[in-house]
Amino acid sequence: MTNPTTASFPETSSQIAELLAQLRASAEKKQLQLISEVVSISPVGPEVLMEFLKEQPLTPPSLSAGLAYQILYQANLPTTQEFLQTHFPTGIVPLLSDRGIDYTLLQEKLAQQDFLAADKLTLEKLCQLAGAIAVERKWLYFSEVEQFPITDLQTIDKLWLVHSQGKFGFSVQREIWLSLGQNWDKFWPKIGWKTGSNWTRYPNEFIWDLSAPRGHLPLSNQLRGVRVFSSLLSHPAWCAKGD
Repeated sequence: MTNPTTASFPETSSQIAELLAQLRASAEKKQLQLISEVVSISPVGPEVLMEFLKEQPLTPPSLSAGLAYQILYQANLPTTQEFLQTHFPTGIVPLLSDRGIDYTLLQEKLAQQDFLAADKLTLEKLCQLAGAIAVERKWLYFSEVEQFPITDLQTIDKLWLVHSQGKFGFSVQREIWLSLGQNWDKFWPKIGWKTGSNWTRYPNEFIWDLSAPRGHLPLSNQLRGVRVFSSLLSHPAWCAKGD
């Protein structure tokens, strides 16, 4: 009797090659769609994504590479675990820091799509960047934000970008803020932090998945005040990226 799996995929290697060719030939938006579809194709889906990741330039990682990594991470199969441990032991995004801050756990939470935990960790990391006094008080002064290293802010931003298909991150929020003429009254409802005269309540009224509005996360409004957030969105880190 013919094995139904074998009958469905008689030429596994040729199917992998065909799917890889489709991914290589596609623009990023189409790649993201294809990657989401490929994972459901058994048994070749993980193989395709592993081969795809091997080919990707990772400095910086693309959104497509980030999604492929996430899917393999969440698959939690022996083959995918071994692959990721071998090729990406600390994750898909290089965890660069000028202050010796460890962003490993933040990357793990974002790869798991645990955005609530990742948001809390992001504030913790920002306080660590500001120093021991900020860590103790658990919030920031705008003058502390101004002193943040470019490298670290770009690392945090890239983690959010890559693990949200480009939907979340400080640079995304900055882009929206600038597009609205730096008008806070227009900005808050645009990213889902305010409806009419009512502020969105933390944490239950915020949306902790990719159905949220673009720029919804991370929750910099928890950093205390417009002046802090303005300092964050005006930081030289974003000018260094070519803004």
